This record gives sequence, structure tokens and C-alpha cells, in this order.
Amino acid sequence: MSDTTAGSRHAIPLTDVAPGRWTLDPAGSTVAFEHKSIWGLVNVKGTFTKISGEGEVLPGGSAHGTVTIDTASVDTQHKKRDIHLRSADFLDVDTHQSITFTATSVSAGDKGTVEVSGELTVTGTSRPLAFTAEATEVTADAVTLTAGLTVNRKDFGLTWNQLGMVKDISTLAITARFTRLPA
Repeated sequence: MSDTTAGSRHAIPLTDVAPGRWTLDPAGSTVAFEHKSIWGLVNVKGTFTKISGEGEVLPGGSAHGTVTIDTASVDTQHKKRDIHLRSADFLDVDTHQSITFTATSVSAGDKGTVEVSGELTVTGTSRPLAFTAEATEVTADAVTLTAGLTVNRKDFGLTWNQLGMVKDISTLAITARFTRLPA
């Protein structure tokens, strides 16, 4: 069985990734978001510029790990909006310095996909989250996963919404590149 996808950089199948410790490569990773505001007329786009993480591939090919996002690193290219997003109305960075996704189960799926499930914690509120990622790079020393998913901000207590201007759903685009740590 091959877990490769056409157009992807797969030198080895996902099921053949050797056990070991891995670290997130911040230079090869991104967390971007898009959110409709002003009654759905404007798409606010941004990124979190500081992310870190680690993981472990176990014998048999399953994995687990954590990705941590520095909430103060939110960047929408609009200084006033970024200040508001960092405030207690939204991310409350003085109290909650990070958003964390703890992957409790990561396993190879079909045709270069990876099934991921775990827990997302935003502003101190944790919720289960499961999604399918695509393995866009799989080598002996690097694995890159990409995923697009949606989250409801209200699930995490982010309820500020002056005059109904802010929609509930945010779309996330994640690229997480992990590199093998030396044994």
C-alpha cells in the first residue's frame, strides 16, 4: 500500500516514517485564518507569526504531538484591528498567551492523508477537534501536513460582536512542517 499523493513530495510512504521525536519547523509552517466581519461583507485575513510544536512517531506509525501558537503574534496587517484582537474582547493575550492543539491521535489515512484528532484550547477553553490533513512532504527527516478547517469562535467563549458585525465561523489554513530530532 502506498500513501503517496500525485504532486506531493513523498520519498517514502507515510506508513514507513520511522519512530522518533520531531520538532515543528517555524520557517516551514504557517497558521493563517480568514473570518467574515462587517455583516459578512469583509473577509479579514491574518496569520499567527510565532508557532512552535513537537511530536513523536511511535512504532507502528501512529503519532501524537502539540502545536502552540503565540496569541500576541496575530497579524492582520491592520495595527488597530490587531490591538483589538489581542484585547480581552477576543484573544485576551494578557491572560492567555497561547492557543494550543494537542494531537492525541495521528495516523496515516488513504492516499497521502493523515487523520488527526485531539483537543484545541483557545482562551482557556478546550474542545475536541478532528480533521483530515494532507501529507505534502514525507521524507526520512521531514513531514509536512496541510489542512483547512473551520472553527466556531463561540465554542471558545469569543462572543464579542458589536451590532452583529462578526460572524461565528473562522476558516483556518495550516501548514505544519516537522523535522526529525537527532536520536
